[in-house]
Amino acid sequence: MENKDKNFTDTFWADQFAEDAIERVENNKFLKDIVKKKGFYVVMDEKTPSGTIHIGSGRGWVIHDAIAKALRDKGVKAKFILSSDDTDTLDKPSKELSNEDNEKYRGMSFRDIPSPVPGYKHFGDYYFRQCTDLFPNFGIEAELESTGDEYYKGSFNKTIKIALDNADKIQNIYKKLYGDDVKAGEKFPFNVKCPQCKKIATTIALEWDKDKEQLYFECRDDIVEWAKGCGYKGWISPYNGNGKFPWIVEWAAKWPTNSVIVETAGKDHFTKGGSRTAACHFAMDVFNYPPPYPSDKYETGPGYEFFTVGGKKMSTSKGHGLGFADSINYAPAKMLRFLLIRTRPNAVIDFDPYSNDLILLYERYDQAERVYFGKEDMGEKENIRQKRIYELSQVEKIQKRIPPQVSLSQASMLVQIFDNEKMIFESLRNTGQLPDDASKPEIEYVKERLGFAKKWVEEFADEQYKFILQKELNQNLNLSEQQKQALRILASRLKELKWTEKTLLNEFYRIANDEVRMNTPDLFKAAYLVLLNKERGPKLAPFILTLGKEMVANMLEKL
Repeated sequence: MENKDKNFTDTFWADQFAEDAIERVENNKFLKDIVKKKGFYVVMDEKTPSGTIHIGSGRGWVIHDAIAKALRDKGVKAKFILSSDDTDTLDKPSKELSNEDNEKYRGMSFRDIPSPVPGYKHFGDYYFRQCTDLFPNFGIEAELESTGDEYYKGSFNKTIKIALDNADKIQNIYKKLYGDDVKAGEKFPFNVKCPQCKKIATTIALEWDKDKEQLYFECRDDIVEWAKGCGYKGWISPYNGNGKFPWIVEWAAKWPTNSVIVETAGKDHFTKGGSRTAACHFAMDVFNYPPPYPSDKYETGPGYEFFTVGGKKMSTSKGHGLGFADSINYAPAKMLRFLLIRTRPNAVIDFDPYSNDLILLYERYDQAERVYFGKEDMGEKENIRQKRIYELSQVEKIQKRIPPQVSLSQASMLVQIFDNEKMIFESLRNTGQLPDDASKPEIEYVKERLGFAKKWVEEFADEQYKFILQKELNQNLNLSEQQKQALRILASRLKELKWTEKTLLNEFYRIANDEVRMNTPDLFKAAYLVLLNKERGPKLAPFILTLGKEMVANMLEKL
């Protein structure tokens, strides 16, 4: 079965994934039996908790969560399983550990290193839970699993035996893909955990007794440059937590172990000849299990694009970029989920909280919300897309009517204009944005936006969005007669007529161009000077309407 075009021009991307996965299962008796026996479709992802996990990994989690939801929406049972690869080893110094501890624990699995913060099982648990404890905020429904626990429970015992019995096949795949001199082409595909020093990276398996199901191994100094072994050697069972697969073999072994039907990953894993290519070969030729969608037999299919911050790619082990747990300090979780849902997996996301990206993100969310509730029409095809984006972006149950809409720009003005929340709500009721019968969830919805608007103004907003409202007219303003005349005309118009943002904006241009014969920017500059004592500020039309046209008119009349 060929992978379909992931431009998804007619079907939303998550639904396309779901449709393709269901079609593949229905047309493959082996997979159909797997799903029947399991009882549900398994959508899987995994992450090594080697340090602060960045928002790019969060993109994968939201993608897999959305696919699982889309599968359920199509009438099949589905579950998203996220595994913490806590048996992977510390191979680089961690900033959370002292120099002494970095030396001590190098080569050990993250589950065998103490947590840098009390209250967690181990180093890996701390970094994993930093993220997963926030999953309810992001609307991510996942069954969490520890890869190390699965080894200890014996879940991998069957695939461990298969891999060791077919070590030559695995070695030949490595050589075929990466050349005869690749080190993995000479090793047994299993790394023993030394029972004496607890290190994994320093051991090498040298012999497999197929009948006794025992491995002969040595813990040595010459296996890796960055960790020293203890010299222990002997025979050991590879089962029940006594070691682990090399990670690409482990990736392939997880698919039959967990009955995985769908699992994608970042595009760096899907490069030609990369880790997904090798995993597909191991799955097909060793474990006799078809790789999960979007791979098809030996074809990897597409991975998802990067999430960059200010154009910079992120790294968990190097600590680069925006951490998933920290991301909610820059935007509410549900807004980040919306960003991740609305962007096709094959498109790069570049998000910079210190630019206008946040305003645009809120505007797009509000537009999708209006479309969902039938308050805006973007055309039949786009309406369908926007409604689906909105549905899959929700963290909580969708309300029966559209929530009160207050743009981030307007909210940022409100928190700077009024001294307290009560006055803000009164203003919103006067503008008709907050109904008199607003429910508690609707009130909380507005409060949440106001709270973030305040944070945005204080921490991220450009200077043009920050202001101190002038209570009295500054008589020393350096305004031309044309500017004063234009503002006086505007004052009279504000009192005479009702205005919307659009009609008021048009009136600015009409007064400047047709009545006073001046440059329109000079009118804007004059208004900002009177109201804010600065030459720039928030968009003028909504700003005036938020302040109240009577109050603005009274101020301008004093010129």
